[in-house]
Amino acid sequence: MTRDYDGIIVGAGHNALILAAYLGKAGLKILLIERKAVAGGGLSTLEDPRHPGFLHNTHAFFQRAITAMPWYADLELERHGARYIEPELNVALLTSDGRALEWWTDIDRTVASFEAFSRKDADTLRRWQNEFVPIVQNILSPESRSPPLPKEERRALLEKSAAGRHLLKVSALSPLEFVHQEFENPAVQAGLLFFNGLREVDLRVRGFGHHIAALLASPAKAQMSRGGTAALARALESAVREAGGEVRLLTEPKRFVVEKGKVCGVETREGEIFKARQFVVSSLNPHQTFLDLLDEQFVPRDVREFAAEFEYNLLAPLFALNLNLRAPPRYTAASKYPELDKAFMVIMGLDHVDRFSDIVRHHEAGTIPPTVMWGACPTNFDPSQAPEGRHTAFMWEKLPYRLHGDPNNWDSATAAHGEVMLDLWCRHAPNLRDNLIDCFTRTALDTERSLPNMREGDLLVGSFSNGQIGYDRPFPGAGHYRAHIGGLYLCGSSSHPGGNVTGLPGYNAAQVILADLGIKADWVPPPIGARLAALAD
Repeated sequence: MTRDYDGIIVGAGHNALILAAYLGKAGLKILLIERKAVAGGGLSTLEDPRHPGFLHNTHAFFQRAITAMPWYADLELERHGARYIEPELNVALLTSDGRALEWWTDIDRTVASFEAFSRKDADTLRRWQNEFVPIVQNILSPESRSPPLPKEERRALLEKSAAGRHLLKVSALSPLEFVHQEFENPAVQAGLLFFNGLREVDLRVRGFGHHIAALLASPAKAQMSRGGTAALARALESAVREAGGEVRLLTEPKRFVVEKGKVCGVETREGEIFKARQFVVSSLNPHQTFLDLLDEQFVPRDVREFAAEFEYNLLAPLFALNLNLRAPPRYTAASKYPELDKAFMVIMGLDHVDRFSDIVRHHEAGTIPPTVMWGACPTNFDPSQAPEGRHTAFMWEKLPYRLHGDPNNWDSATAAHGEVMLDLWCRHAPNLRDNLIDCFTRTALDTERSLPNMREGDLLVGSFSNGQIGYDRPFPGAGHYRAHIGGLYLCGSSSHPGGNVTGLPGYNAAQVILADLGIKADWVPPPIGARLAALAD
């Protein structure tokens, strides 16, 4: 294979693969370098080595509206084998008193479920859904699919339209403030915070008050990949290769090659040097990109400080309990709510909004909070993920990375906590123990060992606090996907719009790189500034 390319991308997670496919379609020769034996990053599906045929999705599983993402159609991923399932009963929160708060793909059925808890809250949910539909369609969705504007420029444009002013007003709140201000029932408050924020942002931080209203209004619901989450990675890898790209696996980068003040290649741990005629792109986190791979002489002091101070999510690390089963979970609440047998995401242990404060306090102390967990039985919807007549299921829980101050403490604590989770699960689904074939756990430390990019077990690869949003993500001066040094770009989840499986950091980075090269592409959306200006009163 050639050692000279138009561009080199370090890391082969989903953002990097999406970027590589777009650049390849534009006629550029692209190489991806990946330290693992398989591409895809968090798009990971593993077969249990003790029980052939049982597949487990050990990182990403719930994927929000992948089929509505622009790159899904642009890259023709269904032609490359991708298929998605979107269960109608998308989320169910099971309370300790046997009730279920349900979130459907049909908003009318969601409102009806909320009404059983509070008529006022159901009416409020409907109102916010209606109010925020145009804001999602005309502002938030286009912003996520575009390189971000500087904060002051964005605010000035938003203040010129009624929708923009409404967004700014709601955004000034924290999610906690929004929920307490607008909703009355503690279970409804807890459910909304969990459905729409607890997994992603610190609910105490102002600036994110719009998150719940936006997700109420969004058509995006949780989906799963048929054949396992890794099936999306294989489809993306196929699209990259069809566009002429190369994926070099088991290849760990050692340093970026810099000549005449420009990044122009990558040297590997094995001593190979790959040269890039035009650019190098990092899909890694800021510590890896600016402190590990760039020689210190090429990193100004302020950039080193920004990278060193980049913050990771306190609440993002997950503990996972994975089960091999003879039969799927059968929830006792299904006697009253028979639809629960086909619920997709199931939440347990979250009866009251005050549980959030408990979770935060324990994370800050490095101790284990009362269990709040969520998960699914993938084989209820895709039987191919287990042997015929058998099932897999999992539950996730947010637990601190540094258990009692040291992440290594997890190595001796996993089995005991897995039993705690299984006990809670069995209280809601008593058939589990009799049908349990085997199980295993994974901790945030396991996540970091497997995917060092997810520092401190942070699946989102960077907090949304510390000003790390929009044009200042990952930090000021690097929020437009360009590094401080020529020839180096960014495309990972540490860039706008952030983590989760959205592919949008890669999609947006492709827009920036092609524009810098003077290459026009018909898929590029209109500039976000012009779209916001068109909304003016």
